[in-house]
Formats: sequence, C-alpha cells, structure tokens
Amino acid sequence: MISSSSNPQIKNIVQLQKKPKTRTEQKAFVIEGIKMFEESKESGYLIKAYVSESFYEEKLREAPDYFNGFSYEIVTDGVLKEASDTLTPQGIMAVVKMPIYTLDKIITDQKANLVLLEDIRDPGNLGTILRTAEGAGVTGIILSKTSVDMYNPKVIRSTMGAIYRMPFVYAEDFETAITEVKKNKISVYAAHLQAAQAYDEVNYQEKCAILIGNEANGLSNEIAAMSDQYIKIPMSGSVESLNAAIAAAILMYEVYRQRRKIN
Repeated sequence: MISSSSNPQIKNIVQLQKKPKTRTEQKAFVIEGIKMFEESKESGYLIKAYVSESFYEEKLREAPDYFNGFSYEIVTDGVLKEASDTLTPQGIMAVVKMPIYTLDKIITDQKANLVLLEDIRDPGNLGTILRTAEGAGVTGIILSKTSVDMYNPKVIRSTMGAIYRMPFVYAEDFETAITEVKKNKISVYAAHLQAAQAYDEVNYQEKCAILIGNEANGLSNEIAAMSDQYIKIPMSGSVESLNAAIAAAILMYEVYRQRRKIN
C-alpha cells in the first residue's frame, strides 16, 4: 500500500495532472472516477490504476476480477486525495495512454463531418464540445495549438469518456490545416456574427466542417476569411452571441439532423 505522497508514482501523477509538458513527454494523462476508469478499461488505454483503501475495502475486496488483469495500487485515502484534481475524489484514478490520431486520417474520411476550433480556452467548453461531437456523429476535431490542452483534467472530466473515441488533432499551423481540409473537398462553414445566412438554411449533406472561434473574440479575421461561407444562429432579444459549446452543439446537431434524413 502506498501511504506517502512522496512516493515516486504519486509524485508522477501530480506532475501529469499539472504539467502539459509531462503529459506530452510520457504520452499519458490521468483520469479520475468510476465511469472514466471503466471507459479506460474498455478502450485499452489503461496503464495503471490507483484505488483508495476505503474504496477497495467497500467495493473491490469481493470483486477480484474488477481490474481485468491490469496493474493497480492501493493507496491511503489521504494520499489519493492529495493526488486528485477534484475536491471529492471517487476513490479511483488511473494513468492512461494518449490516443494518437493524424490530420491525414481525419480529413480523408469519405463522410467527413468535422469541427474546427480556433483558440478555445475554457476547459469545460472543450470537453463539452468533444462529448457533444460524439453524440452528433462528428468524425473528427481539429484544434489550433492555442486552444486549451485536451488532456487538462477539467477537459477530461467534461468529455465523460468521449476522449477515447473522438478523433482529434492539434494543428501546428491552423491556416495550413484548413487549407488541407479544403483540398479534400470539405466545405468549411464559419459561425460568424456577420453572416447573412442562418445555419439551418445551408445543406450539410456532403463533406463539411464547422468552424468555431474563441469564447470572447470569436474567429480571427484571417481564419474566418478561409471559410467557404459564414453562417449564423438567429437570436431573439438583446443577446449578441452564445456560449461557444452551445453554439457548436446547435450547429453539430443540424448537420446530424440533415444527414439522418438521407441515411
């Protein structure tokens, strides 16, 4: 049993939680909670699990096959709480491998239904977009390198397991990535307040990508200009814009609605 937060494994978990550089170097990240742990077992990305003493005694002592042969350590409740990024840990966490995707595979999908994200900064927004994208049948997400780290603990929690299934890549040069998207005959639609056409007046049944910008500033002029068409979400009252994750969800589900009608 691990009983000290000075244990090298615990110190490594803390570093993985706090530092993107450590995650990148190890190609690993930390997940917490029962649902995320069970998702990691099914995905095949699990490296090692850590379970609190009380959680083990209450739930796992009589279930020896729960870890399916995966390596695990029992740690004291206090140590697990110190390593956790949440205020009320569920008693189980794990180090898991990063899924690896490529831009080429994402943009060559014959039924491409993409989301392009420029400078999304809020972890909750990014996690929600990823989770919603899976539900809406999105085939891949491309992010600018200025967007929040997908493996930030808050993003991971918000994805609710979609992190294991939704292909995504960070583009070193976002403009170049969009150029490659368009070369593959994928139409790019930019969510933009200056759009003349409403989002639900456009046909998304062919290969397409929805372009969403920063929460505070929207899309940069340079990136917006690369789109094939601006689209907008009509709104009543004095509201000027919607939360980025909500706007993305509305647009993703319109694409999904149209494609469901032809399938």
